[in-house]
Amino acid sequence: MKRRKLLLLSSGALITLPSCGSKKSKDTAQKSTNPNSKVVPPGGAERAYRPSAYAGRGLKNPSINLPSSFWGRTVTHRSGPSSQPYVAMTFDDGPHPQNTPRLLNILRDRNIKATFYVIGNCVDRYPDIVRRIVAEGHEIGNHTYTHRKLTTLGSSEVRDEMSKTQAAIVRAAGVKPRTMRPPYGALRIDQRNTIFSEFGYPTIMWSVDPKDWKRPGPSIVSSRILSSSRNGSIILAHDLHKPTIDAMPRTFDGLLARGFKFITVSQMLALKGQA
Repeated sequence: MKRRKLLLLSSGALITLPSCGSKKSKDTAQKSTNPNSKVVPPGGAERAYRPSAYAGRGLKNPSINLPSSFWGRTVTHRSGPSSQPYVAMTFDDGPHPQNTPRLLNILRDRNIKATFYVIGNCVDRYPDIVRRIVAEGHEIGNHTYTHRKLTTLGSSEVRDEMSKTQAAIVRAAGVKPRTMRPPYGALRIDQRNTIFSEFGYPTIMWSVDPKDWKRPGPSIVSSRILSSSRNGSIILAHDLHKPTIDAMPRTFDGLLARGFKFITVSQMLALKGQA
């Protein structure tokens, strides 16, 4: 996230919204309680990023022909089946005008398909990037239109957040999202059930969180993902942060070297339904 905007709620409370970014703005943390703070590792300085240890090996994800249609009544998912070495890489809060295209290049070089949980107002600002995401075989998920905390909203407001984002994605790329992820991971059970009933979206959480929104540095983001990923992991990251994108080559190559294969969330859910 490169800027934050303030939104005045009807209750009079102020909340912050992530911005899609601009070329002149600076990268800041998404979820810090103090937007001016910068979280650093012990020692007081951000660790220098080191290039992938696997650079030059040409590691690539195999082409995976798995079904992406899934059925079932499970409303919330945090991971997939543990019987096979599949992981799902997910990116929230985009598209971002600089970071997302760079990430797409990194993914393309390794034949990796990811799932992007996009914010509707960012989709409307950068529809060409959304079209590229879909054209290159990645999956799009619904992450609301304004990135508001859904547990603070009424039913009609939640419905509006979902429907406006779906419409924006359809306008941009001609596809409908199949799943959703709530901002901050905040969504009550009754809200999840309603969204599942009305939109058909299961709520997708995660099993690996490198806390990249705290900006600990690319090396730490990468090491957290590498150390925590298991068969069936759904991995959370944010493509609006430049250090996160810096961490991805080492992360992807490290996971590929360990034998993991990357699939989309829908493919993961289809596998889970067969398990």
